Parts: sequence; structure tokens; C-alpha cells
Amino acid sequence: MTLVTDPTAPRIALIGATGAVGSTLIELIEERGLRYRELYLVASSRSAGRQIPVGGQTHEVRSLEDFDFGLVDIAFFSAGTSVSRAWVPAAVAKGALVIDNTRAYRMDPDTPLVVPQINYAVLDRPPGSGVIANPNCSTIPLVRVLQPVERRWGIRQVVVSTYQAASGQGHQGIEELLEGTEVALRDPDADLPSERFSPPLAFNVVPFVDELQDSGFTLEEQKMVQESRKILGLPDLDVTATCVRVPVVNSHSEAVWVQTQEPVDRAELVGLLSRQTEVTVHDAENRAAFPTPLKAGHPDHVHVGRVRVSPHNPRGFWLWLVSDNLRVGAALNAVQIAEYALARGFLSGGVR
Repeated sequence: MTLVTDPTAPRIALIGATGAVGSTLIELIEERGLRYRELYLVASSRSAGRQIPVGGQTHEVRSLEDFDFGLVDIAFFSAGTSVSRAWVPAAVAKGALVIDNTRAYRMDPDTPLVVPQINYAVLDRPPGSGVIANPNCSTIPLVRVLQPVERRWGIRQVVVSTYQAASGQGHQGIEELLEGTEVALRDPDADLPSERFSPPLAFNVVPFVDELQDSGFTLEEQKMVQESRKILGLPDLDVTATCVRVPVVNSHSEAVWVQTQEPVDRAELVGLLSRQTEVTVHDAENRAAFPTPLKAGHPDHVHVGRVRVSPHNPRGFWLWLVSDNLRVGAALNAVQIAEYALARGFLSGGVR
């Protein structure tokens, strides 16, 4: 992380700084050398007063309820949808550019929903709402591979099944999985913890992520449909999803079936995906190679494997995707949004 005295460098606040995504944001801002002249770590009153080392300095966590957003130019929100709905308007009113990692503003027509590698053009000017929305952790890797396919062959339909890690429920989700695993190993008949995951996730697979909707789909499944359409600019895209929680600590996986308008050649598809920014195709040369959540490779890449064009339908193919949901699916995308906004001069004349 790069602390500077340059008056044009932004003052940054991380709301939800003690959570899983907030902690990852701190790591990434430091790793990528994002310049700043002030950094404020903000969380609930329960976490206020904690001391967190950042970039060789110790920062005290501030209480959100008492924080003055007039102190900052960029505010990253990663503390949950209800917190964003309550506090983002206050941040915007004080002149901060908000990058929100919840679903609170994703479908707001005045708020761009951005994956920089895909639809950076929507950031040609500052957002009218003062907010840039970060997409869902499963949507980001999906659209990263769908856009080049749409441009080359056109897409008729997408069917996706996700395999989502416990870290999608933050530190508490990870702790509950690990605790439940230890309990089950000691006593297979014991009652397992199920505060974050119900039924318990340890040694289990739960095909139900987020709230049930009237349609019978869950909110997570609905988000993937709506967000993919908005990001890709395809309001009628035929996409459907089944979202599943699996007993993996971190990194989401997805099995994706795509039907295209024109026949697809596998070698061309592999080459096309391999040329995408921060995408690694594991079976480009060895078809037996594939990524897994445990050892996918570079944590900032979307990892692709099991590339299979159907022998019975050359307009259909399968992909297997793996990506770090805390980085690629959340914090990294948010930092890249900030980098792009700064490069476009969004804060020129506004950095105080």
C-alpha cells in the first residue's frame, strides 16, 4: 500500500474493514500499490478500537455510526446490503465516490454495474448516483468468459451450476465449516453448527444459497441472471442458474453450458479464452488438466478447464470455472474499478 503526501491522491475509507472482503481489500490495495494520502478503516461499533497494521503503520478501526464521510474521496462498502442501504447515501451526500460490494444498488438504473475487463466503457463519466456497484462473486467469472463468446459466435442460452465456498459467508462461514468438520470427525452423529449454513455444510452439499423467491429460484440465482444481462448489455439473455454451497473453504467453481448461434471449434474457443486478460485455460495443451479450488493457480485469475464442445451439438460446449471469490469475485474487482476511475480523472478537482 502506498501512503503519499500528493494532494491529488485519494483519501480512502474501507467500510467493513474487519470482514473477509475488507481484509482482502487491504491486502490487494497494498499489493497493487494503490496510492492514497489517508486511509480509514471503518466497521461496526463492535469492532471499533481494534488495531490493524497496514503498510507499516497501525490503524485504529473507527465506528461507522460516528464516521464523517466528508473525510474521504473513495468509500469501499463491504459490510452487507443493509449497511449499504443505510449509509451509502450519507457517503454520497458528503461527496465520496462509493464502490459498493453488495446487491443494494446493482440493479439501480443510475448505478453502473462494472466488471472492468468487460464493460469499462460505462465508466466514461462519473456515475449519476455517485455509486459504482460491484457484481456478485459468481457473476464476475461467468461474464468474463461469456463476453468473448458472445462477440464471436453469439449466445443462445447459458445454464450454470455453481459450487460456492464457505468464505462467501465471510469469516464466520469459514469458522463454522471448520468447526463442523472437527465435530463430525469426532462424532458423525453429533449436531453440527448451522448458524450460517442450514442444513450444516460440513461433509454436505446444500443446493440453496440466499433467500427463496416466489419464482422458486433463490436470490443468488436471480442475481446471476439479472446481473449477467446488465453487465453484458443483453437484457434478453437466456441464462439460468442453480447455486450450490459446498464444503470448500475458499474459491467458487462453476459448471457452465453454453449454446451459441454458430458452430464452435474447440481450438478456436481455447485460443479465444486464453487471450482474455487474467484468464488461464488449464487444458489448452493437456485435456486432462483442470483447476480446483484447492490449487487453481494465480489467485487473481479466472481459471478455466474441461473445455468440451458437444460431439452431438457443435453449437454447445461446457466450461469449468474456478476463481477466488474473495479476490476475483469481490475485492480485486472493486480495486480495479477504483484504479480505472482514478485513471479517468473522476476525482480531478474533487480530491480535497
